[in-house]
Amino acid sequence: MSNSDAGKTAPVVDFDTLVRRLDDAIAALAESRSFTKAAKLPRVFDIVRRVLLQPGGCQAIQDRAEKLEQAGVFAGTDWADPSILLPNLTTYSLQSTHPDTIVVEAMSELRLLAVALGHYLHPSVSAEQAHHYLTQVLAINLRLLSGESGEAEREQGKLALVSRALVQHIAAEIGYEHVIDRLIDEIWRILEQRPIQVNSVRQMITQIALCRSDPSVDLGGSGQGAERLISSLYGPTQACREDPGIPVYEERLSHMDFGALQSEATGFARSMHDTGLVSPYHAAFLRYILTQEQPMITDALGLSTTGRDCLMCYRSLVYRLIEESVFPETAQGIYGLALLLDRGILYQPPIEPALWRQIQLPLCQQARNRIELAYGYQPSARAWLLQGVLNILGQPLGVGQGNNPTCQAARALSMWAYNDPDYLLQMVAWAAREDEIVMHFEGNPVSSAKSQGGVASDVTLDLDPVSLVVVPHLDRIYAEMGRLCIGRPGDPHQWVNPEFHGWSAGRGFRINVDVATGNLMELEDFLRHFYACYHPHCNGDQPLVHPQPAGVAITDSAARFIGWHAITVLRVAPDPEGVMRVYFFNPNNDSGQHWGNDVQVSTAKHGERFGEASLPFEQFASRLYIFHYHYDPLEKDEPVEVDDEEIRKVVARVHRSWGRDRLPADTMQASQPPSE
Repeated sequence: MSNSDAGKTAPVVDFDTLVRRLDDAIAALAESRSFTKAAKLPRVFDIVRRVLLQPGGCQAIQDRAEKLEQAGVFAGTDWADPSILLPNLTTYSLQSTHPDTIVVEAMSELRLLAVALGHYLHPSVSAEQAHHYLTQVLAINLRLLSGESGEAEREQGKLALVSRALVQHIAAEIGYEHVIDRLIDEIWRILEQRPIQVNSVRQMITQIALCRSDPSVDLGGSGQGAERLISSLYGPTQACREDPGIPVYEERLSHMDFGALQSEATGFARSMHDTGLVSPYHAAFLRYILTQEQPMITDALGLSTTGRDCLMCYRSLVYRLIEESVFPETAQGIYGLALLLDRGILYQPPIEPALWRQIQLPLCQQARNRIELAYGYQPSARAWLLQGVLNILGQPLGVGQGNNPTCQAARALSMWAYNDPDYLLQMVAWAAREDEIVMHFEGNPVSSAKSQGGVASDVTLDLDPVSLVVVPHLDRIYAEMGRLCIGRPGDPHQWVNPEFHGWSAGRGFRINVDVATGNLMELEDFLRHFYACYHPHCNGDQPLVHPQPAGVAITDSAARFIGWHAITVLRVAPDPEGVMRVYFFNPNNDSGQHWGNDVQVSTAKHGERFGEASLPFEQFASRLYIFHYHYDPLEKDEPVEVDDEEIRKVVARVHRSWGRDRLPADTMQASQPPSE
């Protein structure tokens, strides 16, 4: 999925000039006759959109809310009477790709904010009613409040910045305390997925901590579950419980005996594994015991038996990794290191020398610049990249694509970290040192430096350090491989995916969408083949050997088609209740999505491992449009029977959701061919 505007910020303009133009446009609209207002609205909407993209833009529109309404911006629309508006519908408006829809929704909510604050006495809605409505809006749109972007936001491009700024402005004005319990639940839901990038979570926890410490904020009975989250960052152990600051904590460490240090080690480990968050104090502690009590490192990392054995075998490497990459700023890498050791991947012969190479790797100026732009200058760019390597090797299912249409590249990084870590480390070395990656497509070299461009016009900086350096190269190579398939019949992913992701990606390929028309084709045959390849009751209980690339049709909570998206099928197994589920990796920043009808993607409580999403097999099949499978000509092809009723149910689900306008008999053609 792509949008050339995705992730870009608004151009710098003179804000005062823009506001004066807005005032002139509002005055002209107010003075115009009713039959000429329609001609003047586009200018008002355009200037409002540009104002909202600027810092302070929401406040400027809020200050003019009454004038805007009286001028007639809501006349003849669903927003004309605020007393009948439904908070649940704001999600669809704020995720719209139509600029005017987002603009009028923003003006309406800022109008209600002015009413709630007593700045606008509205004839049809009271301040209390407006306040209650906005509280519901915040609770329903928490993902915008947290800064997490999904497929809908990437489709919106710059418009997503308007929606996010709007929700954050409302929260700042009416107070986080009104949604703090929902916010805490949302944080835990995100942390259950164990993402690598946790900056937005840290910001939310910080905001909750500020609310709790602000005497002017009356939380009432809310926020009771925040203590574990706040302490995980600002006071996970007894010696730093009151958040004294790193220098004071380091001074305290120098006066502790062995027992006190042991208590600190277990406290840090317990907090880290409980939440997936690492406190800067943990980094200070780990650096201290590296020079004083090295055997305590296993306790400070909270290692399993496998992790302890791995640390003992590769002690010098692990100590050097801590020395070079663990600082208060890069503390999150401690969790990645612990999980890396618990995975036991250091026992793979290429990994140890590859990590020694990574420690000493010189960075090209381009890689250094991107890391410094995203993370600053302290510690060094090399330390940030090394922290990123530890995280991605420890959390291969925690990779996110950020606000970028680069799901293919993010999926590839995850697959390599999961299945082929030494290959991932080679990619990192090439991109960081040479500013070039060379892959091969059907025997011919494809260079990222010589590519004509990628799917993303500009890869944003909201990524983990490894993705920040490697994804721009992978994006260009992926696009170049697609260009090499021009002229071939069918979908290019048939040839690109195996070459791009590596030997473990199956050469067998099925698709249920006709590329030329966008219409469904051979749907039942496609589904029968998917069941035969992946469902344990149809394939002789053969587990999936290697994760496989696949493509899904993403739909919103109303089951309306949003776009095509790349995911990885990880395994198929019964959940604790005996329901057969597909467990998959979604490179989106948040996998817990509602895809319409009753298709609610689960990320916990149904047998998911950290980073996995899951759906019952039938529901997953109803959103699948591409899959790969291993085809071995030496294996006997044993035909299997797939239940006809099961297939009919899945077909019905497709027809009720993303396939409703893609029936072969429909004369309407899709506006563009599918592309993951």
